[in-house]
Amino acid sequence: MKDAEARAYAEAALMHWGIEATPRLIKNRENAVFETVSPEFGRVALRLHRPGYQSDAAIRSELWWAEALVAAGVQVPLPVRTKAGDVIADVPEAGRRASIVTWMDGAPLGEGDVPLDGSPARQAALHHALGAELARLHAASDEATLPEAFERGVLDRSALLGDDPAWGRFWENPALSGEERAALLEARERLCEVIGSHEAEGDFGLIHADALRENVMVQGDAVRLIDFDDGVFGFRMYELGVAMSQNWDQPNRADLGAALLEGYGTVRPLPGDAALLEAFTVMRGLASCGWVIGRYAPGAPETADYAARAVTMAREWLRR
Repeated sequence: MKDAEARAYAEAALMHWGIEATPRLIKNRENAVFETVSPEFGRVALRLHRPGYQSDAAIRSELWWAEALVAAGVQVPLPVRTKAGDVIADVPEAGRRASIVTWMDGAPLGEGDVPLDGSPARQAALHHALGAELARLHAASDEATLPEAFERGVLDRSALLGDDPAWGRFWENPALSGEERAALLEARERLCEVIGSHEAEGDFGLIHADALRENVMVQGDAVRLIDFDDGVFGFRMYELGVAMSQNWDQPNRADLGAALLEGYGTVRPLPGDAALLEAFTVMRGLASCGWVIGRYAPGAPETADYAARAVTMAREWLRR
């Protein structure tokens, strides 16, 4: 969807909320996301959901979950209801559903492939805060009584490492050489063993599943999560692995991982140790290598970049 089309669709969507303010395009990737202003709630974020990714029931479940989290004291964006009292609206011109959530102030923790800002101590402090925030999210999710119609995906061992992973057959990324493909398949086999051992007694439940730097908003010394579009039932250690996946080449990676785990442990029991965190971090790297397939051309730089990163992570992990 081109930017000009997205803006036209956004204006059509806003009619369902009675919002006349001009929408500002923030990103136009999987979802098209806009900033605008609601007369009642001030700054809000409009999302045009990508077709075929989440059902109406899944989108409604995500927004119900957000309300349950806020009721439990976790600060996340809240859904804004349409003039008809619904949390989603149909935008037939775009073939998409739209939703609006309240704005979360702050600046992103960082961005992928860019070294983290701030001193090592500041970086560790923010990862400590992130660990605690993820633990609060997990605790509140476990305490919530889900409605019968609640629908979100499941990211279990099969969905991560089976013959048809949810994010794609990462070992078939077209940028991989034969040797690189073999390395990913070896890592897949080893990860099956590690996650299989963790599966029986592992902590499993609702997770954000995309706590990357861009989705972690920093407000002073506190952090808040945005963009729950990928939320699923999954391993809590996978949640932490996602948070660490962009830190793979940080020189203080071990310290950041330790801070993340320590912060989590201040709120609820840890779902695993540093070694398991590293395994799930690699798991996220492999999943991203599969995610890129089909989203970019086989010869696109992004396809090669995700493949190279996954191979580097897998080989380093296998050596250790």
